[in-house]
Amino acid sequence: MTSSKGLRAGALSLTSSVVIGVASAGPAYSIAATLGLVVAAVGLQAPVVALLAFVPILFAAFGYKELNRADPDCGTTFVWATRAFGPSWGWMAGWAIVVADVLVMASMAQVAGQYTFLLFGADGIGHDATSVWVLLLGVAFMLAMTYLCFRGIDISARFQSVLLTIEFVALVVFAVVALVRVWMGNAGAAALTPQWSWFNPFEIGSFSTFVNAILLMVFIYWGWDSVVSVNEETVDKRSTPGRSAVISTVVLVSLYVLVTVAAQSFAGVGTEGTGLANPEHFDDFFAAIGTAVFGEGLLGQLLVHVLLLMILTSAIASTQTTILPTARTTLSMGVFKALPDSFAKVHPRFLTPTVSTLAMGGVSAGLYIAFNFVSAGNLIFDSVSAIGIAVGFYYGITGVSCAWLYRDTLRDGRRELWMRGILPLLGGAMLLFSAGWTAVTSFASDYGETSWTMPFAPHWQVGGVFILGVGSMLLGLPLMWWWRSRNRVFFDGEIIERRLPGPEARDREPVA
Repeated sequence: MTSSKGLRAGALSLTSSVVIGVASAGPAYSIAATLGLVVAAVGLQAPVVALLAFVPILFAAFGYKELNRADPDCGTTFVWATRAFGPSWGWMAGWAIVVADVLVMASMAQVAGQYTFLLFGADGIGHDATSVWVLLLGVAFMLAMTYLCFRGIDISARFQSVLLTIEFVALVVFAVVALVRVWMGNAGAAALTPQWSWFNPFEIGSFSTFVNAILLMVFIYWGWDSVVSVNEETVDKRSTPGRSAVISTVVLVSLYVLVTVAAQSFAGVGTEGTGLANPEHFDDFFAAIGTAVFGEGLLGQLLVHVLLLMILTSAIASTQTTILPTARTTLSMGVFKALPDSFAKVHPRFLTPTVSTLAMGGVSAGLYIAFNFVSAGNLIFDSVSAIGIAVGFYYGITGVSCAWLYRDTLRDGRRELWMRGILPLLGGAMLLFSAGWTAVTSFASDYGETSWTMPFAPHWQVGGVFILGVGSMLLGLPLMWWWRSRNRVFFDGEIIERRLPGPEARDREPVA
């Protein structure tokens, strides 16, 4: 059985869908790359930041759930924003999904390449992020994951289940062992007993610090929306994807708060030694404190290698599940004439997007190679920060679209008011604010790892995060205008109606 676009309908169960949602966030990779920076900013309040960053994400997930109930299209935000605010807004929302996914692929491929060498003891190569061997292996992982996505959604789901099991078990074991050692009093001099005060946001020094820390933590939740992008391939496509999205976010926040409390309790928040704020291991605290947590014995070393395998599988899983939603977004855009017809092609046997999947893998690999040789590879670090602009935009516009499209039903009851109106709108507003905040603050030359001096007056130095984040979003405008000049049918509003097609809105008049 196939969906209206030719995808394999009913291939994913609720469990498979949740697996894809959790794996898409790359929990181990995300928390390893983010927690040190958050601790350096807010100290002991990192757990409450992890918890509060979850709030707008959960509210946005409610918006996804309600919109998918009425309009389960694999184009998700692209289609819903088009219905709410018109073709141009919808096209840019789809472009934002592409931008975010392509930018982050370089980082995940690099991490996968590095940790493969670290796992097998080749530390010299593994610690050199720009090594040609790391690059080649990272590209190989990209191509392999692209091939798996091409071969079928069911194969992708089974592979994700294996990877996520390794990742999830390793994270829980790490957290439990760290906390047990703290409570037994043999965790070291830097160890701290968990306190409820760690969950008091008012102990954070300034509003600016609070906002920047929240924005860093929002990144670790990004990716769960993949479950909605595969809605047309899921059992009961109107309800299962939305339920999976909410379940995925709850699983993620539970895991993140547990690991954050455990790591902070064991290592402390100092700037030396194993302290989480030590700038020498900002990008991976697991590597810094793994041996201290598990010990140097045979079992300890085995578990340390399990941690390395955990980061590796997390990066590989995220690489695969990043390709899935982007390919389906561009597939939908092709079907609705917002992109060339070639993007609408589906393989007759595997029932997966063909051009969309291969284009995603090819463009991502090309950018990874380019980023690796520009600015000593530091553009890869900046690309991770830059995706916050695109993610905040398309998550935010989804929440706002939900409130707008359901505005005539909000008086039908309390559930409708809160789940379709207030909460999605509030989450959307917060995420749009976060995108704007990142865009403005990242203009500073010292915001990230790279900067660029304007070749014309006033010769400002602009941060690399701004160039990648804002620049890549703005690049969508001439591309949209070019395609509009070639084929106006989508932009004239002739394909997607300005209303929801579900039973809640089917009998209502179209929005003018």
